Amino acid sequence: QLQLVESGGDLAQPGGSLRLSCAASGFTSPYYTIAWFRQAPGKEREGVSCINMSGGRTSYADSVKGRFTVSRDSAKNTVYLQMNNLKPEDTAVYYCAARQDLWDYVCRITPVSTEFGSWGQGTQVTVSS
Repeated sequence: QLQLVESGGDLAQPGGSLRLSCAASGFTSPYYTIAWFRQAPGKEREGVSCINMSGGRTSYADSVKGRFTVSRDSAKNTVYLQMNNLKPEDTAVYYCAARQDLWDYVCRITPVSTEFGSWGQGTQVTVSS
């Protein structure tokens, strides 16, 4: 059973930085993909970024491109989301989600939540002065 545990959420000032982590376990295929989503109060869940754990290919939603960077440490089965130049509109609960396939999944520019079957519990990011 796939398990995901997020950490790193915190309060940050506008213009500041945070790094989120997503520790993954239980995968039976080397071809698995991790995506980050976020959900602000009263809003729909939004896809943020995606990374293939085997090939390392990434994608970013337009709202975070140039500010957020997703990376992986395959030895630790951990994915990171480095968030720079944070804005108040980045405030949300951030979730990592996973899927595993028989070959590399092609990340969409904006990840789609229905394409990922395993989810973490979420971590709160608040950007405020």
